[in-house]
Amino acid sequence: MFDAEQLPETGEGQAKPLNDLLQKIAASKGCETKAGPGKSGCGSTGTESTLPPEIWEKVKNHPCYSEQAHHHFARMHVAVAPACNIQCNYCNRKYDCANESRPGVVSERLTPEQAAKKVFAVASTIPQMTVLGIAGPGDPLANPEKTFKTFELVAQTAPDIKLCVSTNGLMLPKLIDRLCQYNIDHVTITINMVDPEVGAKIYPWIFYEHKRYTGVEAARILSENQLRGLEMLTERGILCKINSVMIPGVNDAHLVEVNKAVKARGAFLHNIMPLISAPEHGTVFGLNGQRGPTAQELKALQDACEGDMNMMRHCRQCRADAVGLLGEDRSDEFTTEKVMAMEIDYDLEARKAYQAKVEAERDATQAAKADELAKLAGENSDIAIQIAVATKGNGRVNEHFGHATEFQIYEVSTAGAKFIGHRRVDLYCQGGFGDDDKLETVIRAINDCAAVFVARIGTCPKEGLHKAGIDPVDRFAHEYIEQSALAYFKEYLEKVQAGGIVHVARGDADIRQGAFTAV
Repeated sequence: MFDAEQLPETGEGQAKPLNDLLQKIAASKGCETKAGPGKSGCGSTGTESTLPPEIWEKVKNHPCYSEQAHHHFARMHVAVAPACNIQCNYCNRKYDCANESRPGVVSERLTPEQAAKKVFAVASTIPQMTVLGIAGPGDPLANPEKTFKTFELVAQTAPDIKLCVSTNGLMLPKLIDRLCQYNIDHVTITINMVDPEVGAKIYPWIFYEHKRYTGVEAARILSENQLRGLEMLTERGILCKINSVMIPGVNDAHLVEVNKAVKARGAFLHNIMPLISAPEHGTVFGLNGQRGPTAQELKALQDACEGDMNMMRHCRQCRADAVGLLGEDRSDEFTTEKVMAMEIDYDLEARKAYQAKVEAERDATQAAKADELAKLAGENSDIAIQIAVATKGNGRVNEHFGHATEFQIYEVSTAGAKFIGHRRVDLYCQGGFGDDDKLETVIRAINDCAAVFVARIGTCPKEGLHKAGIDPVDRFAHEYIEQSALAYFKEYLEKVQAGGIVHVARGDADIRQGAFTAV
Protein backbone atom coordinates (compact mmCIF):
# COMPACT_ATOMS: atom_id res chain seq x y z
CA MET A 1 0.00 0.00 0.00
CA PHE A 2 1.38 3.41 -0.90
CA ASP A 3 2.22 6.06 1.68
CA ALA A 4 -0.68 8.50 1.45
CA GLU A 5 1.14 11.06 3.54
CA GLN A 6 3.48 11.60 0.54
CA LEU A 7 0.67 12.48 -1.83
CA PRO A 8 0.49 16.03 -3.14
CA GLU A 9 -1.86 18.32 -1.23
CA THR A 10 -3.47 19.85 -4.30
CA GLY A 11 -5.63 22.52 -3.34
CA GLU A 12 -17.63 -5.75 12.54
CA GLY A 13 -18.46 -6.29 8.68
CA GLN A 14 -22.11 -6.65 7.81
CA ALA A 15 -23.16 -10.11 6.71
CA LYS A 16 -26.33 -9.41 4.77
CA PRO A 17 -25.77 -8.04 1.28
CA LEU A 18 -27.64 -4.93 0.31
CA ASN A 19 -28.89 -6.68 -2.80
CA ASP A 20 -31.02 -9.02 -0.66
CA LEU A 21 -32.66 -6.00 0.96
CA LEU A 22 -33.33 -4.35 -2.38
CA GLN A 23 -34.93 -7.55 -3.64
CA LYS A 24 -37.30 -7.40 -0.65
CA ILE A 25 -38.26 -3.90 -1.70
CA ALA A 26 -38.84 -5.02 -5.26
CA ALA A 27 -41.03 -7.91 -4.13
CA SER A 28 -43.27 -5.70 -2.02
CA LYS A 29 -43.35 -2.55 -4.10
CA GLY A 30 -42.87 -3.68 -7.66
CA CYS A 31 -39.57 -1.83 -7.94
CA GLU A 32 -36.67 -2.95 -10.03
CA THR A 33 -33.21 -3.52 -8.69
CA LYS A 34 -31.30 -3.58 -11.94
CA ALA A 35 -30.82 -0.98 -14.61
CA GLY A 36 -33.75 -0.57 -16.89
CA PRO A 37 -37.27 0.82 -16.81
CA GLY A 38 -38.76 1.45 -13.41
CA LYS A 39 -37.16 2.88 -10.30
CA SER A 40 -36.31 1.29 -7.03
CA GLY A 41 -38.44 3.38 -4.73
CA CYS A 42 -35.68 3.07 -2.17
CA GLY A 43 -34.07 6.43 -2.60
CA SER A 44 -34.18 9.71 -0.79
CA THR A 45 -37.99 9.86 -0.75
CA GLY A 46 -38.38 6.44 0.89
CA THR A 47 -40.42 6.21 4.10
CA GLU A 48 -40.83 3.78 6.98
CA SER A 49 -43.77 2.19 5.21
CA THR A 50 -41.86 1.67 1.94
CA LEU A 51 -38.45 0.51 3.18
CA PRO A 52 -37.32 -2.67 4.95
CA PRO A 53 -36.54 -2.03 8.65
CA GLU A 54 -32.82 -2.63 8.09
CA ILE A 55 -32.58 0.17 5.55
CA TRP A 56 -35.01 2.51 7.30
CA GLU A 57 -32.81 2.46 10.42
CA LYS A 58 -29.86 3.56 8.29
CA VAL A 59 -31.55 6.41 6.46
CA LYS A 60 -34.30 7.74 8.72
CA ASN A 61 -32.11 10.40 10.32
CA HIS A 62 -29.40 10.72 7.69
CA PRO A 63 -29.88 14.08 5.95
CA CYS A 64 -27.95 13.09 2.83
CA TYR A 65 -29.72 9.78 2.27
CA SER A 66 -33.26 10.93 3.08
CA GLU A 67 -34.97 14.02 1.69
CA GLN A 68 -37.36 13.94 4.67
CA ALA A 69 -34.50 13.81 7.15
CA HIS A 70 -32.65 16.76 5.65
CA HIS A 71 -35.30 19.16 6.93
CA HIS A 72 -34.80 18.01 10.52
CA PHE A 73 -31.38 16.44 11.09
CA ALA A 74 -27.89 17.89 10.82
CA ARG A 75 -24.53 16.61 9.65
CA MET A 76 -20.94 17.70 10.04
CA HIS A 77 -17.74 17.20 8.11
CA VAL A 78 -14.25 17.24 9.61
CA ALA A 79 -11.31 18.27 7.47
CA VAL A 80 -8.67 15.68 8.37
CA ALA A 81 -7.81 14.44 4.86
CA PRO A 82 -5.73 17.00 2.92
CA ALA A 83 -4.01 14.76 0.36
CA CYS A 84 -5.65 13.64 -2.87
CA ASN A 85 -4.68 10.91 -5.33
CA ILE A 86 -6.44 12.26 -8.42
CA GLN A 87 -6.79 15.62 -10.10
CA CYS A 88 -10.20 16.76 -11.33
CA ASN A 89 -10.64 19.60 -13.80
CA TYR A 90 -13.50 20.98 -11.70
CA CYS A 91 -11.66 20.98 -8.38
CA ASN A 92 -9.37 23.45 -6.65
CA ARG A 93 -8.94 22.99 -2.91
CA LYS A 94 -8.15 26.11 -0.97
CA TYR A 95 -8.36 27.35 2.60
CA ASP A 96 -9.69 30.35 4.52
CA CYS A 97 -12.78 30.78 2.37
CA ALA A 98 -15.30 31.22 5.17
CA ASN A 99 -18.11 32.53 2.95
CA GLU A 100 -17.84 30.00 0.16
CA SER A 101 -19.75 26.73 -0.03
CA ARG A 102 -18.41 24.06 -2.36
CA PRO A 103 -16.58 20.74 -1.99
CA GLY A 104 -12.90 20.92 -1.13
CA VAL A 105 -13.07 24.24 0.70
CA VAL A 106 -12.14 24.48 4.39
CA SER A 107 -11.00 27.17 6.77
CA GLU A 108 -8.69 24.96 8.83
CA ARG A 109 -7.36 21.43 8.81
CA LEU A 110 -7.65 19.20 11.87
CA THR A 111 -5.77 16.35 13.50
CA PRO A 112 -7.88 13.29 14.35
CA GLU A 113 -7.80 14.31 18.03
CA GLN A 114 -8.98 17.84 17.25
CA ALA A 115 -11.64 16.47 14.93
CA ALA A 116 -12.99 14.07 17.57
CA LYS A 117 -13.31 16.85 20.14
CA LYS A 118 -15.05 19.03 17.57
CA VAL A 119 -17.53 16.24 16.88
CA PHE A 120 -18.34 15.93 20.58
CA ALA A 121 -18.72 19.71 20.88
CA VAL A 122 -21.06 19.94 17.91
CA ALA A 123 -23.13 16.91 18.93
CA SER A 124 -23.53 18.31 22.45
CA THR A 125 -24.58 21.74 21.12
CA ILE A 126 -26.66 20.54 18.15
CA PRO A 127 -28.48 17.41 19.38
CA GLN A 128 -30.07 16.82 15.97
CA MET A 129 -26.57 16.26 14.54
CA THR A 130 -26.66 12.57 13.62
CA VAL A 131 -23.97 12.11 10.97
CA LEU A 132 -20.20 12.57 10.81
CA GLY A 133 -18.71 12.59 7.35
CA ILE A 134 -15.15 12.87 6.14
CA ALA A 135 -15.06 14.34 2.66
CA GLY A 136 -11.72 16.05 2.33
CA PRO A 137 -10.48 18.56 1.57
CA GLY A 138 -8.60 15.83 -0.33
CA ASP A 139 -9.77 12.23 -0.40
CA PRO A 140 -10.39 10.35 2.89
CA LEU A 141 -9.05 7.07 1.51
CA ALA A 142 -5.90 8.76 0.27
CA ASN A 143 -5.40 9.67 3.95
CA PRO A 144 -6.46 6.37 5.54
CA GLU A 145 -4.63 6.62 8.85
CA LYS A 146 -6.03 10.06 9.66
CA THR A 147 -9.50 9.09 8.48
CA PHE A 148 -9.79 5.83 10.40
CA LYS A 149 -8.16 7.25 13.56
CA THR A 150 -10.83 9.96 13.58
CA PHE A 151 -13.61 7.40 13.26
CA GLU A 152 -12.06 5.25 16.01
CA LEU A 153 -11.94 8.16 18.47
CA VAL A 154 -15.49 9.28 17.70
CA ALA A 155 -16.98 5.78 17.98
CA GLN A 156 -15.51 5.34 21.47
CA THR A 157 -17.50 8.27 22.92
CA ALA A 158 -20.39 8.78 20.49
CA PRO A 159 -21.58 5.39 19.23
CA ASP A 160 -24.93 6.87 18.16
CA ILE A 161 -23.40 8.99 15.40
CA LYS A 162 -23.48 7.54 11.88
CA LEU A 163 -20.08 7.46 10.17
CA CYS A 164 -19.71 8.31 6.50
CA VAL A 165 -16.97 8.57 3.90
CA SER A 166 -17.08 10.45 0.63
CA THR A 167 -14.40 9.27 -1.80
CA ASN A 168 -13.33 9.30 -5.43
CA GLY A 169 -13.21 5.48 -5.16
CA LEU A 170 -9.68 4.88 -6.38
CA MET A 171 -8.61 3.13 -3.16
CA LEU A 172 -11.95 1.47 -2.30
CA PRO A 173 -11.04 -2.14 -3.26
CA LYS A 174 -7.89 -2.02 -1.13
CA LEU A 175 -9.57 -0.49 1.94
CA ILE A 176 -12.95 -2.24 1.99
CA ASP A 177 -12.05 -4.36 5.05
CA ARG A 178 -11.05 -1.30 7.08
CA LEU A 179 -14.29 0.46 6.20
CA CYS A 180 -16.19 -2.53 7.56
CA GLN A 181 -13.92 -2.75 10.62
CA TYR A 182 -15.00 0.74 11.71
CA ASN A 183 -18.72 0.10 11.04
CA ILE A 184 -18.93 2.73 8.33
CA ASP A 185 -22.26 1.93 6.73
CA HIS A 186 -22.65 4.91 4.36
CA VAL A 187 -20.18 5.58 1.54
CA THR A 188 -20.47 8.16 -1.20
CA ILE A 189 -18.46 7.65 -4.39
CA THR A 190 -18.00 10.35 -7.00
CA ILE A 191 -18.40 8.65 -10.38
CA ASN A 192 -18.48 10.97 -13.37
CA MET A 193 -17.93 8.44 -16.14
CA VAL A 194 -17.79 4.75 -17.03
CA ASP A 195 -16.11 5.44 -20.39
CA PRO A 196 -12.38 6.24 -20.05
CA GLU A 197 -12.52 8.41 -23.17
CA VAL A 198 -14.97 10.67 -21.35
CA GLY A 199 -12.97 10.38 -18.17
CA ALA A 200 -9.81 11.65 -19.85
CA LYS A 201 -11.59 14.99 -20.35
CA ILE A 202 -12.29 15.24 -16.62
CA TYR A 203 -9.22 13.79 -14.90
CA PRO A 204 -5.72 14.90 -16.00
CA TRP A 205 -3.98 12.36 -13.75
CA ILE A 206 -4.26 9.84 -10.93
CA PHE A 207 -1.60 8.60 -8.48
CA TYR A 208 -1.98 4.87 -7.91
CA GLU A 209 0.41 2.24 -6.54
CA HIS A 210 3.34 4.68 -6.44
CA LYS A 211 2.86 5.77 -10.03
CA ARG A 212 1.24 8.68 -11.81
CA TYR A 213 -1.04 7.81 -14.73
CA THR A 214 -2.53 10.25 -17.23
CA GLY A 215 -5.20 10.41 -19.92
CA VAL A 216 -7.34 7.43 -20.90
CA GLU A 217 -5.21 4.99 -18.90
CA ALA A 218 -5.74 7.01 -15.72
CA ALA A 219 -9.50 7.17 -16.32
CA ARG A 220 -9.66 3.43 -17.01
CA ILE A 221 -7.92 2.52 -13.74
CA LEU A 222 -10.09 4.95 -11.81
CA SER A 223 -13.35 3.68 -13.33
CA GLU A 224 -12.46 0.01 -12.80
CA ASN A 225 -11.68 0.63 -9.13
CA GLN A 226 -14.80 2.74 -8.61
CA LEU A 227 -17.16 0.11 -10.03
CA ARG A 228 -15.41 -2.79 -8.33
CA GLY A 229 -15.41 -0.88 -5.05
CA LEU A 230 -19.14 -0.16 -5.41
CA GLU A 231 -19.86 -3.87 -5.92
CA MET A 232 -17.75 -4.81 -2.90
CA LEU A 233 -19.50 -2.27 -0.69
CA THR A 234 -23.00 -3.35 -1.62
CA GLU A 235 -22.05 -7.01 -1.13
CA ARG A 236 -21.12 -6.05 2.45
CA GLY A 237 -24.47 -4.33 3.03
CA ILE A 238 -23.03 -0.80 3.02
CA LEU A 239 -25.33 1.86 1.58
CA CYS A 240 -23.76 3.66 -1.36
CA LYS A 241 -24.66 7.03 -2.79
CA ILE A 242 -23.15 8.04 -6.12
CA ASN A 243 -22.26 11.66 -6.78
CA SER A 244 -21.88 12.79 -10.38
CA VAL A 245 -20.97 16.26 -11.60
CA MET A 246 -22.96 17.34 -14.67
CA ILE A 247 -20.56 18.98 -17.14
CA PRO A 248 -22.41 20.19 -20.25
CA GLY A 249 -20.81 18.97 -23.46
CA VAL A 250 -18.47 16.63 -21.60
CA ASN A 251 -20.45 14.02 -19.64
CA ASP A 252 -24.03 15.28 -19.51
CA ALA A 253 -25.42 12.76 -22.03
CA HIS A 254 -23.06 10.05 -20.73
CA LEU A 255 -24.42 10.29 -17.17
CA VAL A 256 -27.46 8.25 -18.22
CA GLU A 257 -25.05 5.36 -18.80
CA VAL A 258 -23.34 6.05 -15.48
CA ASN A 259 -26.74 5.89 -13.81
CA LYS A 260 -27.48 2.48 -15.34
CA ALA A 261 -24.03 1.14 -14.40
CA VAL A 262 -24.22 2.15 -10.74
CA LYS A 263 -27.82 1.00 -10.43
CA ALA A 264 -26.84 -2.45 -11.74
CA ARG A 265 -24.15 -2.66 -9.07
CA GLY A 266 -26.49 -1.92 -6.17
CA ALA A 267 -26.15 1.83 -5.61
CA PHE A 268 -28.82 3.13 -3.25
CA LEU A 269 -29.07 6.69 -4.52
CA HIS A 270 -27.72 8.84 -7.35
CA ASN A 271 -26.93 12.51 -6.88
CA ILE A 272 -26.33 14.47 -10.09
CA MET A 273 -24.89 17.86 -9.19
CA PRO A 274 -24.31 20.94 -11.33
CA LEU A 275 -20.74 21.85 -12.24
CA ILE A 276 -19.45 24.86 -10.30
CA SER A 277 -17.20 26.57 -12.81
CA ALA A 278 -16.85 30.21 -11.86
CA PRO A 279 -13.43 31.45 -13.06
CA GLU A 280 -12.51 32.91 -9.68
CA HIS A 281 -12.16 29.41 -8.25
CA GLY A 282 -9.14 28.76 -10.45
CA THR A 283 -10.21 25.34 -11.73
CA VAL A 284 -9.28 24.12 -15.21
CA PHE A 285 -12.91 24.15 -16.28
CA GLY A 286 -13.42 27.56 -14.73
CA LEU A 287 -10.46 29.09 -16.52
CA ASN A 288 -11.24 27.56 -19.92
CA GLY A 289 -14.81 28.84 -19.94
CA GLN A 290 -16.64 25.54 -19.36
CA ARG A 291 -20.17 26.45 -18.35
CA GLY A 292 -22.38 24.78 -15.78
CA PRO A 293 -25.92 23.56 -16.53
CA THR A 294 -29.06 25.64 -16.29
CA ALA A 295 -31.85 24.64 -13.91
CA GLN A 296 -33.91 23.10 -16.72
CA GLU A 297 -30.95 21.12 -18.07
CA LEU A 298 -30.14 19.72 -14.64
CA LYS A 299 -33.75 18.79 -13.92
CA ALA A 300 -34.19 17.15 -17.33
CA LEU A 301 -31.16 14.91 -16.75
CA GLN A 302 -32.26 14.05 -13.21
CA ASP A 303 -35.76 13.23 -14.47
CA ALA A 304 -34.31 11.01 -17.23
CA CYS A 305 -32.19 9.06 -14.75
CA GLU A 306 -34.98 8.75 -12.20
CA GLY A 307 -36.58 6.16 -14.47
CA ASP A 308 -33.80 3.80 -13.41
CA MET A 309 -33.38 4.79 -9.76
CA ASN A 310 -34.31 7.51 -7.31
CA MET A 311 -32.33 10.69 -7.35
CA MET A 312 -30.99 12.82 -4.54
CA ARG A 313 -32.05 16.38 -5.28
CA HIS A 314 -31.36 18.06 -1.95
CA CYS A 315 -27.55 18.09 -2.13
CA ARG A 316 -25.87 21.37 -1.17
CA GLN A 317 -22.38 20.53 -2.48
CA CYS A 318 -21.10 21.14 1.04
CA ARG A 319 -17.78 22.43 2.24
CA ALA A 320 -15.38 19.85 3.66
CA ASP A 321 -15.86 21.43 7.12
CA ALA A 322 -19.63 22.09 7.00
CA VAL A 323 -21.65 21.94 10.24
CA GLY A 324 -25.43 22.07 10.68
CA LEU A 325 -28.54 21.38 8.64
CA LEU A 326 -28.09 21.09 4.89
CA GLY A 327 -28.29 24.62 3.59
CA GLU A 328 -26.79 26.20 6.68
CA ASP A 329 -23.25 26.33 7.96
CA ARG A 330 -22.40 26.84 11.64
CA SER A 331 -18.73 25.97 11.34
CA ASP A 332 -17.66 29.42 12.57
CA GLU A 333 -19.16 28.54 15.97
CA PHE A 334 -16.77 25.59 16.24
CA THR A 335 -13.31 26.79 15.30
CA THR A 336 -10.41 24.83 16.78
CA GLU A 337 -9.70 27.64 19.24
CA LYS A 338 -13.28 27.70 20.50
CA VAL A 339 -13.60 23.90 20.65
CA MET A 340 -10.37 23.39 22.55
CA ALA A 341 -11.60 25.82 25.23
CA MET A 342 -14.94 24.02 25.68
CA GLU A 343 -15.87 21.70 28.52
CA ILE A 344 -17.95 19.03 26.84
CA ASP A 345 -20.54 16.77 28.44
CA TYR A 346 -21.68 14.24 25.86
CA ASP A 347 -25.19 13.39 27.09
CA LEU A 348 -26.35 10.49 24.95
CA GLU A 349 -29.77 10.20 26.61
CA ALA A 350 -30.51 13.90 26.13
CA ARG A 351 -29.59 13.57 22.45
CA LYS A 352 -31.93 10.61 22.07
CA ALA A 353 -34.77 12.48 23.76
CA TYR A 354 -34.32 15.50 21.52
CA GLN A 355 -34.21 13.37 18.39
CA ALA A 356 -37.42 11.64 19.46
CA LYS A 357 -39.09 15.07 19.45
CA VAL A 358 -37.70 15.72 15.98
CA GLU A 359 -39.14 12.40 14.80
CA ALA A 360 -42.54 13.39 16.18
CA GLU A 361 -42.36 16.68 14.28
CA ARG A 362 -41.49 14.85 11.08
CA ASP A 363 -44.40 12.47 11.56
CA ALA A 364 -46.70 15.48 11.97
CA THR A 365 -45.31 16.96 8.77
CA GLN A 366 -46.08 13.78 6.84
CA ALA A 367 -49.57 13.52 8.31
CA ALA A 368 -50.36 17.10 7.30
CA LYS A 369 -49.11 16.42 3.79
CA ALA A 370 -51.27 13.28 3.52
CA ASP A 371 -54.35 15.18 4.68
CA GLU A 372 -53.85 17.92 2.10
CA LEU A 373 -53.08 15.45 -0.67
CA ALA A 374 -56.37 13.68 0.04
CA LYS A 375 -58.17 16.93 -0.83
CA LEU A 376 -56.67 16.72 -4.33
CA ALA A 377 -58.05 13.23 -4.86
CA GLY A 378 -60.21 13.13 -7.97
CA GLU A 379 -58.56 16.12 -9.62
CA ASN A 380 -57.68 15.36 -13.23
CA SER A 381 -55.05 17.72 -14.52
CA ASP A 382 -51.63 17.45 -16.15
CA ILE A 383 -50.62 20.87 -14.84
CA ALA A 384 -47.51 21.06 -12.69
CA ILE A 385 -45.97 24.17 -11.16
CA GLN A 386 -42.81 24.90 -9.21
CA ILE A 387 -42.77 26.78 -5.93
CA ALA A 388 -39.75 28.34 -4.22
CA VAL A 389 -39.71 28.25 -0.41
CA ALA A 390 -37.75 30.31 2.10
CA THR A 391 -37.08 28.10 5.10
CA LYS A 392 -34.72 27.74 8.05
CA GLY A 393 -35.54 24.03 8.32
CA ASN A 394 -37.97 21.77 10.20
CA GLY A 395 -40.07 21.47 7.04
CA ARG A 396 -41.76 24.85 7.54
CA VAL A 397 -42.11 28.14 5.70
CA ASN A 398 -40.18 30.10 8.32
CA GLU A 399 -37.70 32.48 6.68
CA HIS A 400 -38.04 36.16 5.75
CA PHE A 401 -37.59 36.80 2.03
CA GLY A 402 -34.82 39.30 2.65
CA HIS A 403 -32.90 36.96 4.93
CA ALA A 404 -32.90 33.92 2.62
CA THR A 405 -29.58 32.70 1.23
CA GLU A 406 -31.28 29.84 -0.61
CA PHE A 407 -34.74 28.79 -1.73
CA GLN A 408 -35.95 25.19 -1.75
CA ILE A 409 -37.79 24.26 -4.94
CA TYR A 410 -40.85 22.01 -5.05
CA GLU A 411 -42.68 20.65 -8.08
CA VAL A 412 -46.39 20.39 -7.30
CA SER A 413 -49.02 18.44 -9.23
CA THR A 414 -52.01 16.22 -8.51
CA ALA A 415 -49.43 13.52 -7.68
CA GLY A 416 -48.15 15.56 -4.74
CA ALA A 417 -45.42 17.99 -3.73
CA LYS A 418 -41.94 16.84 -4.71
CA PHE A 419 -38.67 18.44 -3.64
CA ILE A 420 -36.57 18.93 -6.77
CA GLY A 421 -33.68 21.16 -5.70
CA HIS A 422 -32.49 24.38 -4.18
CA ARG A 423 -31.13 27.68 -5.43
CA ARG A 424 -28.56 29.74 -3.57
CA VAL A 425 -28.96 33.49 -3.74
CA ASP A 426 -27.45 36.69 -2.39
CA LEU A 427 -29.10 38.25 0.64
CA TYR A 428 -31.68 40.77 -0.53
CA CYS A 429 -31.69 42.62 2.78
CA GLN A 430 -28.44 44.55 3.24
CA GLY A 431 -28.07 46.38 6.55
CA GLY A 432 -31.82 46.74 6.97
CA PHE A 433 -32.47 47.90 3.41
CA GLY A 434 -33.39 46.01 0.26
CA ASP A 435 -30.91 45.87 -2.62
CA ASP A 436 -32.60 46.04 -6.04
CA ASP A 437 -29.58 44.47 -7.77
CA LYS A 438 -29.80 41.50 -5.42
CA LEU A 439 -33.52 41.19 -6.14
CA GLU A 440 -32.74 40.72 -9.81
CA THR A 441 -30.40 37.82 -9.00
CA VAL A 442 -33.07 36.23 -6.79
CA ILE A 443 -35.65 36.50 -9.57
CA ARG A 444 -33.27 34.87 -12.06
CA ALA A 445 -32.64 32.03 -9.58
CA ILE A 446 -36.37 31.25 -9.14
CA ASN A 447 -37.64 32.36 -12.54
CA ASP A 448 -39.05 28.88 -13.24
CA CYS A 449 -41.33 29.12 -10.19
CA ALA A 450 -44.96 30.28 -10.19
CA ALA A 451 -44.78 31.37 -6.55
CA VAL A 452 -42.39 31.95 -3.68
CA PHE A 453 -43.43 31.11 -0.10
CA VAL A 454 -41.98 33.28 2.66
CA ALA A 455 -42.60 34.02 6.33
CA ARG A 456 -42.52 37.76 5.61
CA ILE A 457 -41.76 40.03 2.67
CA GLY A 458 -41.59 43.78 2.14
CA THR A 459 -43.59 45.86 -0.32
CA CYS A 460 -40.75 46.55 -2.78
CA PRO A 461 -39.68 42.95 -3.36
CA LYS A 462 -43.36 41.98 -3.58
CA GLU A 463 -43.82 44.39 -6.44
CA GLY A 464 -40.68 43.20 -8.18
CA LEU A 465 -41.75 39.58 -7.96
CA HIS A 466 -45.23 40.40 -9.27
CA LYS A 467 -43.69 42.15 -12.30
CA ALA A 468 -41.64 39.01 -12.96
CA GLY A 469 -44.78 36.86 -12.85
CA ILE A 470 -43.89 35.21 -9.53
CA ASP A 471 -46.57 35.21 -6.83
CA PRO A 472 -45.12 36.23 -3.42
CA VAL A 473 -47.03 34.29 -0.75
CA ASP A 474 -46.72 34.97 3.00
CA ARG A 475 -50.04 33.58 4.23
CA PHE A 476 -48.49 30.16 4.93
CA ALA A 477 -45.94 31.59 7.35
CA HIS A 478 -44.65 28.93 9.79
CA GLU A 479 -46.88 26.24 8.26
CA TYR A 480 -45.61 22.92 6.86
CA ILE A 481 -44.09 23.35 3.40
CA GLU A 482 -45.64 20.44 1.53
CA GLN A 483 -49.09 20.89 3.09
CA SER A 484 -48.97 24.56 2.10
CA ALA A 485 -47.76 23.83 -1.42
CA LEU A 486 -50.60 21.38 -2.00
CA ALA A 487 -53.19 23.82 -0.62
CA TYR A 488 -51.85 26.56 -2.90
CA PHE A 489 -51.87 24.23 -5.90
CA LYS A 490 -55.49 23.25 -5.29
CA GLU A 491 -56.45 26.93 -5.32
CA TYR A 492 -54.31 27.44 -8.44
CA LEU A 493 -56.16 24.68 -10.30
CA GLU A 494 -59.51 26.12 -9.25
CA LYS A 495 -58.52 29.54 -10.64
CA VAL A 496 -57.35 28.00 -13.91
CA GLN A 497 -60.57 26.01 -14.27
CA ALA A 498 -62.65 29.12 -13.52
CA GLY A 499 -60.73 31.22 -16.04
CA GLY A 500 -59.28 33.49 -13.36
CA ILE A 501 -55.72 32.80 -14.48
CA VAL A 502 -54.09 31.27 -17.53
CA HIS A 503 -51.50 28.62 -16.81
CA VAL A 504 -48.31 29.16 -18.78
CA ALA A 505 -44.98 27.38 -18.65
CA ARG A 506 -42.32 29.38 -16.83
CA GLY A 507 -38.87 30.06 -18.27
CA ASP A 508 -35.50 28.67 -17.25
CA ALA A 509 -33.57 29.72 -14.15
CA ASP A 510 -29.98 30.27 -13.13
CA ILE A 511 -28.00 27.94 -10.91
CA ARG A 512 -25.80 30.19 -8.87
CA GLN A 513 -22.17 29.94 -9.92
CA GLY A 514 -19.75 30.33 -7.04
CA ALA A 515 -22.31 29.36 -4.41
CA PHE A 516 -21.38 31.89 -1.77
CA THR A 517 -23.28 31.71 1.51
CA ALA A 518 -22.77 35.33 2.52
CA VAL A 519 -21.80 38.65 1.04
